[in-house]
Amino acid sequence: MAKDIEVAERGEYGGKDYTDPPPAPLVDAEELTKWSLYRAAIAEFVATMLFLYVTVATVIGYKHQSDPDVNPADAACSGVGILGIAWAFGGMIFILVYCTAGVSGSSLCFATAFVACVLYGGHINPAVTLGLFLARKVSLVRALLYMVAQCLGAICGVGLVKGFQEAYFVRYGGGANELSAGYSKGTGLTAEIIGTFVLVYTVFAATDPKRNARDSHVPVLAPLPIGFAVFMVHLATIPITGTGINPARSLGAAVIYNQAKAWDDQWIFWVGPFVGAAIAAAYHQYVLRASGAKATGSFGSTA
Repeated sequence: MAKDIEVAERGEYGGKDYTDPPPAPLVDAEELTKWSLYRAAIAEFVATMLFLYVTVATVIGYKHQSDPDVNPADAACSGVGILGIAWAFGGMIFILVYCTAGVSGSSLCFATAFVACVLYGGHINPAVTLGLFLARKVSLVRALLYMVAQCLGAICGVGLVKGFQEAYFVRYGGGANELSAGYSKGTGLTAEIIGTFVLVYTVFAATDPKRNARDSHVPVLAPLPIGFAVFMVHLATIPITGTGINPARSLGAAVIYNQAKAWDDQWIFWVGPFVGAAIAAAYHQYVLRASGAKATGSFGSTA
């Protein structure tokens, strides 16, 4: 009887109803000959440009509306507030990941469900791209091209904001990330590491093939938690660093604003996100999915 139960359990739960994508090659020279790579890079550029335009414009607009010199009677209650800024960042990530994730033309996107396409496009963040590269989800060629496209898109997006409202842009800090007064550089760095860990960990969880197989009836599930992760992290870290968790976002604002304070703190918004992304990749791949253990057959791990 016990043996029959064991067999029945294996029959019901033992089979995998999902497929793990194969590891991406470290360097894939053939990828450079494919139009799908450049199409995805263009999409990363445009998405990051739109992301920075909307979010930095929201920050500038809020600071203008809440300026006591402009609105002395009710400055404290004017504008969208920190909550609105967080919604702008999280909402734009939700929209842009949903719109951009499937443009790579990868065969994986056509062979599997929507969330797998997020691995190949819709990153909009060099830290996310780095995390996926370290987990062998994208090749080095694709990762580097995406990062360049994201940084250029961010610079152009912030440039649009300055072009449309230059006086307000300069007066209200250009949306640049800077360490707030009263916080040490160590505190700011830690906030960026933890915030980026939350974001990249969410990306891995939302694009996990096992989760996708379970939740395939909800086609927008992947962009939604990613956007909410960005929203929640902004609520926590806007008072500390203005919330970077995206090196392209920080670089774009620093280049266009071009003030000493933004450049002095710039390293925080690269080291922190990259460290957080690397930790998230290692945690998901080697602890939650136990990729290292499965590769060596140790600990008797299962999928």
